[in-house]
Amino acid sequence: MRLAVPAALLALVATAAIAHGPTPQKVHQSVTIAAKPEAVWKVVGDFAGIGTWHPDVAKAEGTDGNTSGGRRKVTLKAGGTLDESLDEWNAQGRTYSYRLSDADLKALPVSSYSATLTVSPDGEGSKVEWLGRFYRGDTGNEPPEELSDAAGKAAMVRYFGDGLKGLKAKVEGEAAAGTMPDGRAKP
Repeated sequence: MRLAVPAALLALVATAAIAHGPTPQKVHQSVTIAAKPEAVWKVVGDFAGIGTWHPDVAKAEGTDGNTSGGRRKVTLKAGGTLDESLDEWNAQGRTYSYRLSDADLKALPVSSYSATLTVSPDGEGSKVEWLGRFYRGDTGNEPPEELSDAAGKAAMVRYFGDGLKGLKAKVEGEAAAGTMPDGRAKP
């Protein structure tokens, strides 16, 4: 009888360890852009302006501007929408943090996420970092493959990576074309 209790307890602990549910996943993407941080921030610093530089975005609509509690609804070209709210926006530090308000598994196979985007000096140019923390689309113990940690991570890496490539192309393209990020001709 004495061995039966520890064996049963060990089996219970092992089962609990396997069936723990989702763990937070993280994504960290960055890009170097050949433009001053102020020029990059002019483009990326408008929370609702993501549609002007992210190639996966069909349109973005915002309310309440660049203030805590500001919101944006991002419609993706591939389908689905991201309803996001701004937690913090710091123009001086050239950074903002936001979170997904309502999951749309057609848009991204994640149930929730929070993200921070930061622009900082890097030599003669800028470094833009986009960090995200998220949970997979199905938070049960045995999610289908399309809503797993791996699917969520792949989608977030692709979304952040495409966005940073689009931002780089927009800012550097405007610099090469002789225009400012707001479309005005360079002096």
